[in-house]
Amino acid sequence: MQAQHHTDLQQLLLGPMANYVYVLGDPATRKAALVDPAWDLGQVLDRLEAADYEVEKILITHYHPDHLGGELMGEKIEGTAQLLAHVKAKVYVNRAEVPWVKRVAGLSDSDLVAVESGDETTVGNLKIKFIHTPGHTPGSQCFLVERQLISGDTLFIGSCGRVDLPGSDPEQMYYSLNQKLRSLDEDTIVYPGHAYAPEASSTIGKEKRTNPYMRFDSLDQFLRAMGYSRR
Repeated sequence: MQAQHHTDLQQLLLGPMANYVYVLGDPATRKAALVDPAWDLGQVLDRLEAADYEVEKILITHYHPDHLGGELMGEKIEGTAQLLAHVKAKVYVNRAEVPWVKRVAGLSDSDLVAVESGDETTVGNLKIKFIHTPGHTPGSQCFLVERQLISGDTLFIGSCGRVDLPGSDPEQMYYSLNQKLRSLDEDTIVYPGHAYAPEASSTIGKEKRTNPYMRFDSLDQFLRAMGYSRR
């Protein structure tokens, strides 16, 4: 049976890197969380105003500037730091990501709430669970709310995030995909961090059947496919 969702999940496609920014809203209380706000903050704020939502929390999947704001290849990307001038909210990041987030976005300790895998928070009546999924970055995390998973750059539709960047780890990516995320209910809807596929969403069940990065029988096979060998 398909789960009944009480979350108002809104997906905004923003920026030249096809980023998805998410609004997680509780229609009953008009409270909301923003996920990975970057690029066109005016459009994000307009969406919130149109829906009459008050932002309580900002959730960050990982520290890369296209998801957080900061400088990327000489370009200044507006993001979380600029958003805090408009909303009174704390920024939730995985504990392993804290130093990276502070350096990239210029945020301070007082702006941040460091979380661990399995922690939960609430937005209005919504309960959001943090799942630490290292691999793309040390503190990459996904957000699970009512069998809806915002997967950042860990799990894409038919693919996964890069593991050849500073802080990446292909071995950790294997376990994040093939243990943590693979164990979720198959009808969990997957909302990725980028529009890299024709579809805007998928399910864990479909990804288990069709995503090659979730179908390797062993870590060694996964590493060989990624061009690595076990350390």
